[in-house]
Amino acid sequence: MNNDFFEVVMRQRACRSFSTDTVDDDSIARVLSAATYAPSAENKQPWEFIVVRDDATRAAIGDLSLRAWEARGRAFSEGRLTPKMLADVDQGATGGVANAPVNIVVCADVQRGLDATIPSSIFPAVQNLLLAATALGLGSALTTITTGFRSEMQALLALPESVWPIALVPIGHPARPLGPPRRAPFTEHTHRERYGRTW
Repeated sequence: MNNDFFEVVMRQRACRSFSTDTVDDDSIARVLSAATYAPSAENKQPWEFIVVRDDATRAAIGDLSLRAWEARGRAFSEGRLTPKMLADVDQGATGGVANAPVNIVVCADVQRGLDATIPSSIFPAVQNLLLAATALGLGSALTTITTGFRSEMQALLALPESVWPIALVPIGHPARPLGPPRRAPFTEHTHRERYGRTW
């Protein structure tokens, strides 16, 4: 597989439907190692990763995802997403994420970072994780809908009070080929020196 950086970046996209094929620990270790090479504010590296393979725990996480989606997520998204994307997100929220063979819950230890810099420290690590999964031929997605249930997630995963779930990344082999992501050319949103001066 060609792992040229730009090829990987331009191939990475959300996967919400996974095959039942297992993902070995070596692959997960490579993905997590890549995540830890992300920058973080003051180099505090506040990330904590919970790798969930247990069927019952993944089902419980899936139930939280479903509850959040049905309570407010679907209604919020209905007018914002195309019907095709809404169907894809709906499939993920109602079972696809939970069916991934691995769920990685990306957390932040708020004692190792300022509240204001937690997102800017955690999400670069998540992006590295997503790119590494793509480089290995794995599907993944950045989801945050379950983090609205912080206390439930903390209890489910035995997280200390200072460790907050920030994102959930399902990982597995895609159930079907993903195809290329659709993106507008950068020139449509790039300006020289000041807004309105086109590239």
